[in-house]
Amino acid sequence: MAWVSGQQLQGRKYTIEQELGEGGFGITYRARDNYGRSVVIKTLNDQVQRHSDFAKFQQDFLNEAIKLAKCSHPHIVQIHEVINEDSLWCIVMEYIDGENLASRVENQGVLQEAEALRYIQQIGEALTVVHNNGLLHRDIKPQNIMLRSGKLEAVLIDFGIARQFSPNLTQKHTEYLSSGFAPIEQYEERAKRGAYTDVYALAATLYSLVTGEVPTMAPLRAIGTSLEQPKNINSSISNKVNQAIMKGMAVKPEDRPKSIKHWLALLQLPLNANTSSSYLFFLDDLSSPVAMEYHSLNRLLAARNWKEADQQTRTLILYIANRSTEGWLRDKDIDSFPYQDLQIINQLWLEYSNERFGFTVQKRIWENVNKNVDGFGNRVGWRENKSWIKYINYTFNLNAPEGHLPQFLEVLGFVWKSGWFGAYWDGNLSRLYSFISRFDKCKMK
Repeated sequence: MAWVSGQQLQGRKYTIEQELGEGGFGITYRARDNYGRSVVIKTLNDQVQRHSDFAKFQQDFLNEAIKLAKCSHPHIVQIHEVINEDSLWCIVMEYIDGENLASRVENQGVLQEAEALRYIQQIGEALTVVHNNGLLHRDIKPQNIMLRSGKLEAVLIDFGIARQFSPNLTQKHTEYLSSGFAPIEQYEERAKRGAYTDVYALAATLYSLVTGEVPTMAPLRAIGTSLEQPKNINSSISNKVNQAIMKGMAVKPEDRPKSIKHWLALLQLPLNANTSSSYLFFLDDLSSPVAMEYHSLNRLLAARNWKEADQQTRTLILYIANRSTEGWLRDKDIDSFPYQDLQIINQLWLEYSNERFGFTVQKRIWENVNKNVDGFGNRVGWRENKSWIKYINYTFNLNAPEGHLPQFLEVLGFVWKSGWFGAYWDGNLSRLYSFISRFDKCKMK
């Protein structure tokens, strides 16, 4: 029998508040402990309790609960304890106040690539810990990834069909799976399983986050039905992400990356399984000649704090040029500005904005308007009605015109003034030309 609201467990230590959901194996409740804190309690459902092999299910549930409890990671739901209530094993875990990624996409539309990759990296780190402990999750999908309320933090939940695995060993699978996210080997009663099984599901999850669609089922693909490439559904998806998704979702296990780490590398996402690091990019060999540190800019862009990132970019440019006190660059400062640092800053803006913002975007627009200063200002949204706009009126979101950010007029010595002909930017327009032309000298593509 299912527990009801108000029912008390463990000598009144926990009080059931409501049922949260039921799956193929388990049933989950929200409860409150004797300190008033919300927790989640999960146990085997009535159907399994009536099963002839219930004792075996019970022992498996206990063994895997204990093993899962060792998988400590910020992006894995935290297990508080394993309890026994009326001879029924139960897992008590943290209650996550927030919504799952499926609801997020349903309510707000597809995620921007940068945001989706942030969550995918976090879950990838969590899965690496799970795999290192000899477990597969086997049910990764947007519904099983929670977002903490008010934070850009994803948490992997629902290990109801998690199973121990030995790499390349043929083992019997359960019949429970999630169509569209489960790889072909999960449809076979006996099949080899490995980290590549969860790779498929994580890639399918990314597919769903950036397209809003559930991928074609693996069995249909195995008999010839093609998987629509995500970039055909959402043209803003980068080629890098499109290719990584398709590789991770290869029908044959041997054609997929063999580990989460190898798949994340296709996305150029570093793996740091011991921390809850932000969505950070490899910067290859783009080292800074002045030993500049870019983590702050990286984190601001990852969090989509566009205004703060724009201001941080200005601070970095002035610092690199040793002009922080003066607050603007001279012609010779522009001519000698280290091209490696321009490349690093540009790369970060490109990656996090889906190639809408960045110096090379501005360079392309500059060339499209035949290097006309006013035409450039109009195209990137720095001018309206034939006048240069104030910084306070800039648009700090992805709805801004291409090339709108970063804004560097103040760095070039432009000052906002008012006069007989209204408000305007007062500065040397030739310096704007010189700064944009610096991209050509740096050979930035």
